[in-house]
Amino acid sequence: MVYSKTKDILNQIVADLYTMRVIVHQTHWYMRDHGFLFYHPLLDDFIDDIDDQVDEVAERLVTLDGAPYSTLQAFHENTQLEETKGTFDHTIEEQLARLLENYKKIADTLEKGIQISDEENDLVSQDMLIAIKGDVDKRIWMIQGDLGKAPGLEH
Repeated sequence: MVYSKTKDILNQIVADLYTMRVIVHQTHWYMRDHGFLFYHPLLDDFIDDIDDQVDEVAERLVTLDGAPYSTLQAFHENTQLEETKGTFDHTIEEQLARLLENYKKIADTLEKGIQISDEENDLVSQDMLIAIKGDVDKRIWMIQGDLGKAPGLEH
């Protein structure tokens, strides 16, 4: 099997997850406000989860005879997420809102990947993406709850 569309979406997810890792780490470094003692270590957990996810997706891509993006330039050129310069000018709430928007973009791409892998009958990739989407949806729910909002999950 070729799984060409699945390989393309998996590589998109690699670029987006790696970029999200950088965004979360930036938030971790540039955090200053009430709640710092809670959020600073919590974001370490977010980073650890993303590290595991991007590794799993990249290894699946290699298993399918694909070539995962593996340079900062490739991640930057192929991500759908927007990076901004780190600054202490944002409240923790504003930074969480930014994380939330990026997690939603990743959730949308994971949903596309689930559909594409189904179309190409790559059930292993589909199962992996479903599990990762469940984890991302949980992060969305947690951040939304902390911001005093309902999960807002559409899928």
